[in-house]
Amino acid sequence: MRSRSQTPRTPSRTAGAGHPPSYATSGRRHLAARIDDAWLRFQNKLAIRRGHVVTVIPHTGYGSTSWVRVLARVVRSDPRYAGNGSVDGKRKPLTEGLRGWRNFTSAPVAHAAVRITVDGVEYDVEADRGGVVDARIPAGFAPGWHTVTLQAGASAVVEAPVQVVPDDADFGLVSDIDDTVMVTALPRPFLAAWNTFVLNEHARTPTPGMAVLYERITRNAPEAPVLYLSTGAWNVAPAISRFLSRNLYPAGPKLLTDWGPTTDRWFRSGKEHKQGSLERLAEEFPGIKWLLVGDDGQHDVAIYSEFAQRHPDNVKAIAIRQLSAGEAVLAGGRSSDAQPTPGVPWIYAPDGAGMAARLEQLGIIGPSLR
Repeated sequence: MRSRSQTPRTPSRTAGAGHPPSYATSGRRHLAARIDDAWLRFQNKLAIRRGHVVTVIPHTGYGSTSWVRVLARVVRSDPRYAGNGSVDGKRKPLTEGLRGWRNFTSAPVAHAAVRITVDGVEYDVEADRGGVVDARIPAGFAPGWHTVTLQAGASAVVEAPVQVVPDDADFGLVSDIDDTVMVTALPRPFLAAWNTFVLNEHARTPTPGMAVLYERITRNAPEAPVLYLSTGAWNVAPAISRFLSRNLYPAGPKLLTDWGPTTDRWFRSGKEHKQGSLERLAEEFPGIKWLLVGDDGQHDVAIYSEFAQRHPDNVKAIAIRQLSAGEAVLAGGRSSDAQPTPGVPWIYAPDGAGMAARLEQLGIIGPSLR
């Protein structure tokens, strides 16, 4: 059976992330956008000359029993990583040791036409100008994990996992990534660039005790959704996924953003991306109370505080990882922008073990099995 989606085509960049509309519906584009478009055209011409083929990189999505949010990115990549010669027609994963810079040199396919198949029904959607697919599709899945398939033109068909949240779910986890589940020292420009463009995920350091904490949370609430919210770029999503899996973090969707200029500014706002993503989750899952986990070195404290003030019924607690003195100095100091949030407990700890102890005292997680 085949159907055309009635859902509007994917808007520019990440839907619901607070970014401005596509330049196709706004006036004159910012100089940054024109430069970015020229760079993308050059990347694609070079990729085509090198024999690179259109490839869909699937990301983990989520949804309810009536819809799913499908996430992916369409790029031109080396045929060795595009599914050719793969087993049972399934795309091979990107090379385990793939350096970060390779993720940024893959040419995105702007406005690529993508066919998504959900439970036997096909939907045609369009990627944004950065090759990002972010589409909400009708579905009738039971709670749990499912897969949907995606294909762009003659590319290999790929499978994307989606986590379907039960209609009666009342608890979930939203976690920051940088300096929360992994120590990246992202605010340090030179080291951040080294980590992103040169090193691979094997060189990332997991934050002590955080994987154990998240495992306890999911053991206590097996059907609770776990989402990773970061200002990181979609380009590094495969490396982040491998890091999380290798360090035994629970599987879950990653809500990332797109680097580079927008139609009206040189750089997009990571803070707006996080704020918009939380607002979207509150709208999509009004019955869920979220445990929000972040760190005190960037904007997490202010973002979570503002969200808790607007949606106190959607926040179970806020857990903030305290950076070490050295990390705080390199991060430019500690955030102190928290506002009063009556009824919403805050906990602070330097690692997962400290957070677990406080969450256990609050009754949010059960006792450790020792």
